[in-house]
Amino acid sequence: MLDTLLKLVKESDCDAWEITDTTRKGWEFYFIRHQLDQNRVVDTEHVELKVYKKFDEFLGSASTEVPVTASEEEIRKLISLLCEEAVLVKNPVYTLNEPKAIEASDVSFPDIREISKDFLDAFNEIPETATEDINSYEIFVNALTVRFLNSNGIDVTSVYPSSMVEVVVNARKESHEIELYRMYKSGSCDRVALKEAITETLKYGKDRLETTATPNLGKYNVLFSTDAALNIYDYFIDRVSAGFKYRRISDWEPGKPVSEELRNDKVTVRAAEYLQNSSRNQAFDAEGAPVRDLVLIQDGIVKHYWGGRQFAQYLGLDDCFIPGNFTVDGGSKSEAQLREGNFLEVVEFSDFQVDSITGNIAGEIRLGYLHTPEGTAIVSGGSVSGSMLEFVKTMEWSSEQKQYNNYLIPAVTLLKDVSVTGAEF
Repeated sequence: MLDTLLKLVKESDCDAWEITDTTRKGWEFYFIRHQLDQNRVVDTEHVELKVYKKFDEFLGSASTEVPVTASEEEIRKLISLLCEEAVLVKNPVYTLNEPKAIEASDVSFPDIREISKDFLDAFNEIPETATEDINSYEIFVNALTVRFLNSNGIDVTSVYPSSMVEVVVNARKESHEIELYRMYKSGSCDRVALKEAITETLKYGKDRLETTATPNLGKYNVLFSTDAALNIYDYFIDRVSAGFKYRRISDWEPGKPVSEELRNDKVTVRAAEYLQNSSRNQAFDAEGAPVRDLVLIQDGIVKHYWGGRQFAQYLGLDDCFIPGNFTVDGGSKSEAQLREGNFLEVVEFSDFQVDSITGNIAGEIRLGYLHTPEGTAIVSGGSVSGSMLEFVKTMEWSSEQKQYNNYLIPAVTLLKDVSVTGAEF
């Protein structure tokens, strides 16, 4: 089908085009407790077509998935329809990526069997008790082959593993029971990290049955030690994107600090071409541009923007790309040092958001640990709020790092003087 699609799109009256052909070969496992309920083999192909039309001073685009079973006539009609839709979009003219050398990957084709075995072994090694155990879990192991082509002559292919685990755990105390859901994404399987994460979740389930109401704390230091911290670092990443800059959402400029009042550690954020066990280790981005290591923010100073071809070109930037992986350097203090004194560690939110446009943060506390000189209280309820515009000046983070799929960030992050509204009335 791909050969037919290429032939027809070249014959059409579109002015430019992009094709992404993704083949997924995978194994899936569905368990109830530790009993295999069903499993299946997956072998699928998805072809995405995007066409561009120039008119007046504008460039429009439209895209869709082309069924791999489509006939020549169906493909021809689909391309014609996309060309009609493309002229409804009015963007200033820009050009697509040109071919550039991409270093050949030395990663062999993913061994689905071996990766699956690692996941299965990991689940069998997780320590469960009579009151905290695994309810069910699903494992998805995939080997992805992605081929990207465009009308400027790019034709590149990347092969990499992409896995996902969904797990539900239960904790019980007398007549009370709680259920927690988790989803973990990765390239292959990091058995140690997966076991630690699920064991930690079992503990959180147990502690959820022991909570008291979060008191009204007013301004308080809040420690983030779970994946909620990703939202905090996305604030920095988003604000050095070409899209944010072009649309004047971000006023950050290369060579200038992210804030004029930085008092503690100064953040360093990098785009990473490769990150061990990430599911995003693709040699090129969604537009065919080679990905590479690049410092985005260094010691609090903006160095480079990242982004897609359209906004990068509007800003006059060359050699821009959309990273698959991001890293944040560790800070000057250890995790143990950041855990000194009074603070609220929130490990479970019903929802936690950081608005990269306004800087506002907000989250409802589902489980937290309130550390005071009197000891540690397990709390629930209430909320946290504030603004990254202020937190960025005084925030601190650990020298130790922790990986969440395609992000490597500090293991703990401390925001100071966060507004903590309690659940006590």
